[in-house]
Amino acid sequence: LELSRVKNRAGILLIFWPFAWGLVMSARTLNLPLNVVLRFLGWGIIGSFLFHSAGCIWDDIVDRNLDAQVERTKNRPLPSGRVSLRGALVWLTINIIPLLALLWPSNPLAFRWTIGPVSLFPLAGLYPFMKRVTYWPQAWLGVTLNIGVVAAWAYTSGSYPTSALVLSGGAWAWTLWYDTIYACQDRKDDLKAGIKSTAVLFASRTKLVIALFGMILLAALYTAGVLNNQGYAYFVLSVGGAAVDLLLQLMEIDFERTESCGRAFHRNGYTLGSIVFFGIFIDYALTCLV
Repeated sequence: LELSRVKNRAGILLIFWPFAWGLVMSARTLNLPLNVVLRFLGWGIIGSFLFHSAGCIWDDIVDRNLDAQVERTKNRPLPSGRVSLRGALVWLTINIIPLLALLWPSNPLAFRWTIGPVSLFPLAGLYPFMKRVTYWPQAWLGVTLNIGVVAAWAYTSGSYPTSALVLSGGAWAWTLWYDTIYACQDRKDDLKAGIKSTAVLFASRTKLVIALFGMILLAALYTAGVLNNQGYAYFVLSVGGAAVDLLLQLMEIDFERTESCGRAFHRNGYTLGSIVFFGIFIDYALTCLV
Protein backbone atom coordinates (compact mmCIF):
# COMPACT_ATOMS: atom_id res chain seq x y z
CA LEU A 1 0.00 0.00 0.00
CA GLU A 2 2.91 2.35 0.65
CA LEU A 3 4.04 1.77 -2.95
CA SER A 4 0.61 2.95 -4.10
CA ARG A 5 0.74 6.13 -1.95
CA VAL A 6 -2.81 5.49 -0.74
CA LYS A 7 -2.36 8.23 1.87
CA ASN A 8 -1.56 10.83 -0.81
CA ARG A 9 -5.16 11.71 -1.63
CA ALA A 10 -4.08 15.02 -3.17
CA GLY A 11 -2.24 13.11 -5.90
CA ILE A 12 -5.40 11.16 -6.73
CA LEU A 13 -7.45 14.34 -6.86
CA LEU A 14 -4.96 16.08 -9.15
CA ILE A 15 -5.64 13.31 -11.68
CA PHE A 16 -9.39 13.35 -11.08
CA TRP A 17 -10.11 17.09 -11.29
CA PRO A 18 -9.20 17.67 -14.97
CA PHE A 19 -11.41 14.72 -15.96
CA ALA A 20 -14.22 16.03 -13.75
CA TRP A 21 -13.92 19.55 -15.18
CA GLY A 22 -14.16 18.26 -18.74
CA LEU A 23 -16.97 15.84 -17.90
CA VAL A 24 -19.27 18.39 -16.28
CA MET A 25 -18.57 21.03 -18.94
CA SER A 26 -19.53 18.50 -21.61
CA ALA A 27 -22.57 17.47 -19.56
CA ARG A 28 -23.78 21.07 -19.54
CA THR A 29 -23.46 21.33 -23.31
CA LEU A 30 -25.00 17.91 -24.00
CA ASN A 31 -27.74 18.26 -21.34
CA LEU A 32 -26.72 14.98 -19.72
CA PRO A 33 -28.91 13.96 -16.76
CA LEU A 34 -27.46 14.16 -13.25
CA ASN A 35 -27.48 10.40 -12.68
CA VAL A 36 -25.28 9.88 -15.76
CA VAL A 37 -22.87 12.60 -14.62
CA LEU A 38 -22.61 11.13 -11.12
CA ARG A 39 -21.97 7.67 -12.54
CA PHE A 40 -19.15 8.96 -14.73
CA LEU A 41 -17.69 10.90 -11.79
CA GLY A 42 -17.71 7.71 -9.72
CA TRP A 43 -15.85 5.86 -12.43
CA GLY A 44 -13.46 8.79 -12.65
CA ILE A 45 -12.61 8.58 -8.94
CA ILE A 46 -11.94 4.84 -9.18
CA GLY A 47 -9.89 5.28 -12.35
CA SER A 48 -7.89 8.14 -10.82
CA PHE A 49 -7.10 6.02 -7.77
CA LEU A 50 -5.90 3.09 -9.90
CA PHE A 51 -3.95 5.30 -12.31
CA HIS A 52 -2.29 7.17 -9.45
CA SER A 53 -1.41 3.88 -7.77
CA ALA A 54 0.03 2.34 -10.95
CA GLY A 55 1.92 5.53 -11.78
CA CYS A 56 3.53 5.74 -8.34
CA ILE A 57 4.57 2.08 -8.46
CA TRP A 58 6.09 2.48 -11.93
CA ASP A 59 7.88 5.68 -10.91
CA ASP A 60 9.34 3.93 -7.88
CA ILE A 61 10.51 1.00 -10.00
CA VAL A 62 12.26 3.23 -12.54
CA ASP A 63 13.59 5.72 -9.97
CA ARG A 64 14.63 3.31 -7.21
CA ASN A 65 18.35 4.12 -7.57
CA LEU A 66 17.74 7.88 -7.78
CA ASP A 67 15.33 7.80 -4.82
CA ALA A 68 18.08 6.28 -2.69
CA GLN A 69 20.08 9.52 -3.14
CA VAL A 70 17.28 11.88 -2.04
CA GLU A 71 16.56 12.44 1.65
CA ARG A 72 12.77 12.60 1.29
CA THR A 73 12.52 9.40 -0.80
CA LYS A 74 15.35 7.17 0.40
CA ASN A 75 13.09 5.28 2.81
CA ARG A 76 10.48 4.35 0.22
CA PRO A 77 9.84 0.58 -0.06
CA LEU A 78 12.10 -0.14 -3.06
CA PRO A 79 15.23 1.93 -2.28
CA SER A 80 15.07 0.84 1.36
CA GLY A 81 14.83 -2.84 0.36
CA ARG A 82 11.51 -3.48 2.13
CA VAL A 83 9.90 -4.53 -1.17
CA SER A 84 11.58 -6.52 -3.95
CA LEU A 85 11.54 -5.47 -7.60
CA ARG A 86 9.56 -8.60 -8.45
CA GLY A 87 6.99 -7.81 -5.78
CA ALA A 88 6.61 -4.27 -7.11
CA LEU A 89 6.06 -5.56 -10.66
CA VAL A 90 3.37 -7.96 -9.45
CA TRP A 91 1.61 -5.16 -7.55
CA LEU A 92 1.83 -2.94 -10.65
CA THR A 93 0.12 -5.63 -12.74
CA ILE A 94 -2.61 -6.02 -10.13
CA ASN A 95 -3.37 -2.30 -10.45
CA ILE A 96 -3.17 -2.07 -14.25
CA ILE A 97 -5.60 -4.92 -15.04
CA PRO A 98 -8.70 -3.33 -13.42
CA LEU A 99 -7.65 0.08 -14.74
CA LEU A 100 -7.63 -1.25 -18.31
CA ALA A 101 -11.01 -2.86 -17.76
CA LEU A 102 -12.43 0.42 -16.45
CA LEU A 103 -10.96 2.56 -19.23
CA TRP A 104 -11.89 0.25 -22.09
CA PRO A 105 -13.77 2.78 -24.16
CA SER A 106 -17.09 2.80 -25.93
CA ASN A 107 -15.92 4.57 -29.10
CA PRO A 108 -12.77 4.80 -31.28
CA LEU A 109 -11.98 8.41 -30.35
CA ALA A 110 -11.97 7.63 -26.63
CA PHE A 111 -9.76 4.62 -27.39
CA ARG A 112 -7.12 6.86 -28.98
CA TRP A 113 -7.02 9.17 -25.97
CA THR A 114 -6.86 6.48 -23.27
CA ILE A 115 -5.36 3.20 -24.48
CA GLY A 116 -4.14 3.97 -28.01
CA PRO A 117 -0.46 4.10 -29.08
CA VAL A 118 -0.09 7.84 -28.33
CA SER A 119 -2.20 8.20 -25.23
CA LEU A 120 -2.42 7.91 -21.47
CA PHE A 121 -0.44 4.71 -20.96
CA PRO A 122 2.67 5.27 -23.12
CA LEU A 123 2.91 8.86 -21.89
CA ALA A 124 2.74 7.72 -18.27
CA GLY A 125 5.22 4.92 -18.93
CA LEU A 126 7.84 7.30 -20.32
CA TYR A 127 7.40 10.03 -17.70
CA PRO A 128 9.94 8.72 -15.11
CA PHE A 129 12.69 8.78 -17.74
CA MET A 130 12.13 12.44 -18.59
CA LYS A 131 13.98 13.75 -15.53
CA ARG A 132 17.12 12.10 -16.90
CA VAL A 133 17.03 13.88 -20.27
CA THR A 134 15.22 17.22 -19.80
CA TYR A 135 14.62 19.94 -17.25
CA TRP A 136 10.96 19.85 -18.26
CA PRO A 137 9.60 16.51 -16.95
CA GLN A 138 6.71 18.50 -15.46
CA ALA A 139 5.64 19.49 -18.99
CA TRP A 140 5.47 15.82 -19.98
CA LEU A 141 3.55 15.02 -16.81
CA GLY A 142 1.12 17.83 -17.62
CA VAL A 143 0.27 16.25 -20.97
CA THR A 144 -0.13 12.84 -19.31
CA LEU A 145 -2.38 13.85 -16.44
CA ASN A 146 -4.63 16.19 -18.39
CA ILE A 147 -5.62 13.91 -21.24
CA GLY A 148 -8.59 13.28 -18.95
CA VAL A 149 -10.14 16.60 -20.00
CA VAL A 150 -10.36 15.56 -23.65
CA ALA A 151 -11.08 11.91 -22.82
CA ALA A 152 -14.15 12.98 -20.82
CA TRP A 153 -15.56 14.77 -23.86
CA ALA A 154 -14.68 11.79 -26.07
CA TYR A 155 -16.47 9.37 -23.76
CA THR A 156 -19.65 11.44 -23.48
CA SER A 157 -20.00 12.75 -27.03
CA GLY A 158 -17.61 10.88 -29.32
CA SER A 159 -15.94 14.20 -30.17
CA TYR A 160 -14.07 17.06 -28.55
CA PRO A 161 -14.52 20.79 -29.16
CA THR A 162 -11.97 23.59 -29.06
CA SER A 163 -13.07 24.42 -25.52
CA ALA A 164 -11.89 20.98 -24.35
CA LEU A 165 -8.45 21.53 -25.89
CA VAL A 166 -8.18 25.00 -24.33
CA LEU A 167 -9.21 23.66 -20.92
CA SER A 168 -6.68 20.85 -21.27
CA GLY A 169 -3.98 23.43 -22.01
CA GLY A 170 -4.93 25.35 -18.89
CA ALA A 171 -4.78 22.19 -16.82
CA TRP A 172 -1.34 21.52 -18.32
CA ALA A 173 -0.17 24.92 -17.04
CA TRP A 174 -1.68 24.08 -13.65
CA THR A 175 0.42 20.89 -13.54
CA LEU A 176 3.53 22.98 -14.24
CA TRP A 177 2.46 25.18 -11.32
CA TYR A 178 1.90 22.54 -8.67
CA ASP A 179 4.53 20.00 -9.74
CA THR A 180 7.24 22.64 -9.83
CA ILE A 181 6.24 23.47 -6.26
CA TYR A 182 6.39 19.75 -5.43
CA ALA A 183 9.86 19.43 -6.98
CA CYS A 184 11.13 22.34 -4.88
CA GLN A 185 10.99 19.99 -1.88
CA ASP A 186 13.96 18.04 -3.29
CA ARG A 187 15.80 20.75 -5.22
CA LYS A 188 19.04 20.58 -3.21
CA ASP A 189 19.25 16.78 -3.33
CA ASP A 190 18.26 16.74 -7.02
CA LEU A 191 21.16 19.05 -7.85
CA LYS A 192 23.59 16.67 -6.13
CA ALA A 193 22.10 13.57 -7.80
CA GLY A 194 21.88 15.16 -11.26
CA ILE A 195 18.08 14.92 -11.38
CA LYS A 196 16.49 17.45 -13.72
CA SER A 197 13.28 19.38 -13.00
CA THR A 198 11.68 22.76 -13.57
CA ALA A 199 12.43 23.55 -9.92
CA VAL A 200 16.15 23.13 -10.65
CA LEU A 201 15.86 25.04 -13.94
CA PHE A 202 13.92 28.02 -12.58
CA ALA A 203 15.97 28.27 -9.35
CA SER A 204 15.57 31.76 -7.85
CA ARG A 205 13.06 32.70 -10.58
CA THR A 206 10.60 29.99 -9.55
CA LYS A 207 7.91 32.28 -8.13
CA LEU A 208 7.94 34.53 -11.20
CA VAL A 209 7.80 31.66 -13.69
CA ILE A 210 5.01 29.72 -11.98
CA ALA A 211 3.05 32.98 -11.72
CA LEU A 212 3.09 32.97 -15.53
CA PHE A 213 1.73 29.42 -15.53
CA GLY A 214 -0.99 30.54 -13.13
CA MET A 215 -1.99 33.30 -15.55
CA ILE A 216 -2.10 30.77 -18.39
CA LEU A 217 -4.46 28.60 -16.32
CA LEU A 218 -6.76 31.55 -15.62
CA ALA A 219 -6.73 32.66 -19.26
CA ALA A 220 -7.56 29.12 -20.38
CA LEU A 221 -10.38 28.78 -17.84
CA TYR A 222 -11.87 32.05 -19.06
CA THR A 223 -11.48 31.22 -22.76
CA ALA A 224 -12.86 27.68 -22.37
CA GLY A 225 -15.84 29.16 -20.53
CA VAL A 226 -16.54 31.62 -23.33
CA LEU A 227 -16.21 28.92 -26.01
CA ASN A 228 -18.50 26.57 -24.07
CA ASN A 229 -21.07 29.31 -23.30
CA GLN A 230 -20.70 28.88 -19.54
CA GLY A 231 -22.85 31.01 -17.24
CA TYR A 232 -22.02 33.64 -14.63
CA ALA A 233 -21.63 31.04 -11.87
CA TYR A 234 -18.69 29.52 -13.71
CA PHE A 235 -16.88 32.80 -14.28
CA VAL A 236 -17.40 34.04 -10.72
CA LEU A 237 -16.76 30.79 -8.84
CA SER A 238 -14.35 28.84 -11.06
CA VAL A 239 -12.32 31.59 -12.71
CA GLY A 240 -12.57 34.16 -9.92
CA GLY A 241 -12.12 31.60 -7.16
CA ALA A 242 -9.07 30.09 -8.86
CA ALA A 243 -7.52 33.56 -9.24
CA VAL A 244 -7.90 34.26 -5.52
CA ASP A 245 -6.47 30.89 -4.49
CA LEU A 246 -3.48 31.15 -6.86
CA LEU A 247 -2.69 34.61 -5.49
CA LEU A 248 -2.90 33.38 -1.90
CA GLN A 249 -0.58 30.49 -2.70
CA LEU A 250 2.01 32.84 -4.18
CA MET A 251 1.82 35.08 -1.12
CA GLU A 252 2.15 32.24 1.39
CA ILE A 253 4.63 29.78 -0.11
CA ASP A 254 8.30 29.69 0.90
CA PHE A 255 10.17 27.81 -1.84
CA GLU A 256 13.15 27.18 0.44
CA ARG A 257 11.12 25.26 3.03
CA THR A 258 10.13 21.67 2.31
CA GLU A 259 7.07 21.83 4.57
CA SER A 260 5.76 24.96 2.86
CA CYS A 261 6.13 23.42 -0.60
CA GLY A 262 4.43 20.22 0.55
CA ARG A 263 1.46 22.14 1.96
CA ALA A 264 1.09 24.18 -1.23
CA PHE A 265 1.18 21.06 -3.39
CA HIS A 266 -1.57 19.38 -1.37
CA ARG A 267 -3.58 22.59 -1.37
CA ASN A 268 -3.88 22.39 -5.15
CA GLY A 269 -5.44 18.95 -4.91
CA TYR A 270 -7.78 19.70 -2.04
CA THR A 271 -8.65 23.36 -2.63
CA LEU A 272 -7.95 24.83 -6.06
CA GLY A 273 -9.16 21.83 -8.04
CA SER A 274 -12.37 21.66 -6.03
CA ILE A 275 -12.98 25.42 -6.41
CA VAL A 276 -12.90 25.14 -10.20
CA PHE A 277 -15.08 22.01 -10.12
CA PHE A 278 -17.61 23.60 -7.77
CA GLY A 279 -18.15 26.51 -10.15
CA ILE A 280 -18.52 24.22 -13.17
CA PHE A 281 -20.95 21.94 -11.33
CA ILE A 282 -23.08 24.81 -9.99
CA ASP A 283 -23.31 26.22 -13.51
CA TYR A 284 -24.36 22.79 -14.82
CA ALA A 285 -26.95 22.41 -12.03
CA LEU A 286 -28.45 25.83 -12.78
CA THR A 287 -28.73 24.87 -16.44
CA CYS A 288 -30.59 21.69 -15.47
CA LEU A 289 -33.14 23.77 -13.54
CA VAL A 290 -33.97 26.02 -16.48
